[in-house]
Amino acid sequence: MADSQEPYQVQEDNLDIKKLLNKIFRRWYWFVLSICITYSIAWFINRYTVPQYDINASLLVNEEKKSMGELLVSVFDRYGPRKNIDNEIAILKSYSMAAKALQNLDFGVSYYIVGRIRETELYPKKPFLVVPDSTTIYGKQVDITFLPGKKCQISIGEDIRETINVGEKFEKYGFAFTIYPSEFANIEDLEGRKYFFIIHNFNSLVNRYRRKLSVVANDKRGTVLTLSLSGAVPQKEADYVNTLMDAYIQNGLDEKNQMSINAIQFINEQLGFVTDSLKRAEDILENFRTSNKMFDFTLEGHAILERLNILISEQQKVNTQLNYYRYLRNYLEKEDELGRIVAPSIMGVDDLLLNSLVNELVKLSIKKSDLSNSSDPEKNPIVRNLDAQISSIQASLRENVNQLVESTDVALKDVNKRRSDVEKDLLKLPVTERRLLEIQREYNLNNETYNFLLKKHAEAAIAKASNVADNRVLDYAIVQNASKIAPKASRNILIAIALGLLIPLILVFIIDFFNHKISDLDEVRKITSLPIIGIIGHNNKASEIPVAENPTSPLSESFRALRTNLHYLLRNKDEKIIAVSSTVSGEGKTFISTNLASIIAHSGKKVLLMGLDLRKPKINKVFNINNHEGISTYLIGDSKYEDIIHATNIANLYIAPSGPIPPNPAELIETPKMGELLNKACTEFDFIVIDTPPVAVVVDSILLAQYTNLNIFVIRYNLSSKDSLLLANDLQKQEQIKSLSLVINDVSAGSSYGLGRYRYNYGYGYSYSGYGNYYNSYMEEEKTSFWNRLLFWKNRKNKQ
Repeated sequence: MADSQEPYQVQEDNLDIKKLLNKIFRRWYWFVLSICITYSIAWFINRYTVPQYDINASLLVNEEKKSMGELLVSVFDRYGPRKNIDNEIAILKSYSMAAKALQNLDFGVSYYIVGRIRETELYPKKPFLVVPDSTTIYGKQVDITFLPGKKCQISIGEDIRETINVGEKFEKYGFAFTIYPSEFANIEDLEGRKYFFIIHNFNSLVNRYRRKLSVVANDKRGTVLTLSLSGAVPQKEADYVNTLMDAYIQNGLDEKNQMSINAIQFINEQLGFVTDSLKRAEDILENFRTSNKMFDFTLEGHAILERLNILISEQQKVNTQLNYYRYLRNYLEKEDELGRIVAPSIMGVDDLLLNSLVNELVKLSIKKSDLSNSSDPEKNPIVRNLDAQISSIQASLRENVNQLVESTDVALKDVNKRRSDVEKDLLKLPVTERRLLEIQREYNLNNETYNFLLKKHAEAAIAKASNVADNRVLDYAIVQNASKIAPKASRNILIAIALGLLIPLILVFIIDFFNHKISDLDEVRKITSLPIIGIIGHNNKASEIPVAENPTSPLSESFRALRTNLHYLLRNKDEKIIAVSSTVSGEGKTFISTNLASIIAHSGKKVLLMGLDLRKPKINKVFNINNHEGISTYLIGDSKYEDIIHATNIANLYIAPSGPIPPNPAELIETPKMGELLNKACTEFDFIVIDTPPVAVVVDSILLAQYTNLNIFVIRYNLSSKDSLLLANDLQKQEQIKSLSLVINDVSAGSSYGLGRYRYNYGYGYSYSGYGNYYNSYMEEEKTSFWNRLLFWKNRKNKQ
């Protein structure tokens, strides 16, 4: 028999909007509750989340005019302008630039006031001042409560509690700081309020602001940069952005001034030596003239001195150039602090290519130094690009300097030879005049060098003063223009409403999808072709026999409809025996059989209600009849037929109780005495209604099927499994129970008839020993699962 069973599949239908809406509307309170909860959460988030604001500023980066050196390096570089913008963005986000900005801001300590729900940072007006020591612990929250008498309680974590005077240094547990009054609040006004502060490590603070800062170019070719920063205190973020832009512009100006600064420092060092030499030469010349009473030269001496001065000046210039070339070559070999190279023009070297290359090398070196502090130079593509440019310029400079050294050596030899020729003429002069001329020559040399350095110093100072920044601020960050980015109240409310509708909707679909209970009459019709001869409503009364106590109720009318349908099924007068069963206990078979027998008796028919659920007698309790004698005692021969038939307080209704529980109910039902009992009852009664055990639990109902004319299979709404209908199908198909019809029990008004999509296999089998689990639970007291207890109150189960 089991081999013929096939798993059922509910056929796929188009989505029934009406049924779907019915399921949703039946649970309208889920949606109301869900929306209330999600809306409350959204309101709480909007109300108590610390707001975050976005601050913006804009900066114009002007492209520098290309010098000869830059043209030499970037002549084949098609991405030069874009690289320049990328370089400036990297500098703005560099560690060194952030450090310069924060050094000018008082961000070292953050102050907060403690509210009922959240803490609020206080800036720029601080209720008190904290001056930390350099040895203090950073990053820890320090709670402070101000007490009367200008005292305050310091709390750190759960263990540290100390009371100190305002202005007294706190130096314990690794913390070292002093609390002072603020100009914005009196200490007395702070009494009773709770605050806390956090002392920040400067390095961590710099890195945090570097990560927060966003710098974006307006477009691929534009030179306008937009700086954005977000935080809880818009004034604080605006101060940082504005200070950073000022530091960036000043840094660019410092780069332009670096050549002049280097030259001024170099010239000042040289002036120190030359001034001393000039003073000594002047003293020697004055003393010699005074002691020898010789204050002027002869005409021949003047001529020689004039020629000698010209050669000395030329020699000094060539020496200066040669010394600078050697200085530059040594500097390039060291590759250390290339940004501090003195410009050639400062030292009187007018070679245009050399000046351009040196200027470009200095600028690139300074830029690399700034970028190297922001990240790992080996991983930064901009730094690697700068390294490539610097290497190219260094190679060009080395080649150019080597050529200049060679050519200058030749020029110096020529000047020295011509000077040697002039100095031979000195020997023709008198000794005293020759000595005076030598002293005068030394003095003139130092004086000319001194004047030369003064001139170059003035030129460098003028160049520095005339420099202006290439970049400028277009728009400073303004607090009034800050935009709130979190929490977004309207968006959160919309999300809350959407979730409030979506969550219960998903739950409805999940519950419906996994629901294995019969909750739709259409489901019954799709699964089985057995006729439905009755739909019984829900019993709201305490009575077990509502048709007798309230015969005009809708529930009684449903039983009358069932009674009417029986006339079409039991057409012959000899068809009198009606068996009522179900799949398992709790589906209402006793309730149906009791009330069906009662409603038939109300029509004037003489009815016998037999309790053949020998394992679990219940009918005697409904009618309050003694169960000491009954069908079980009759079948074993201990009782007579007349002894087990009892009249009830309902006219025309008699019952035969089950009797004491026997050890072998199935064997008793199979005895000939069972047939004799039914035959005798048929001669005396118009109808016999039998309350049988559940068919999925024991075999008794199938054994009784040989005597019955109509078998009613009870399905309880929202409780019976869809497998119950499969069992009924197989009982009919295998002809184990003939004339099988369905009664749907406990259908509440307004129940949903929505159809879900179900696919379930069943495997109950018909080797009836396979119902062991059912049998064990059946022999115990009737129990229900947690979900059944949740959906159906215990008193409902007792009623039906």
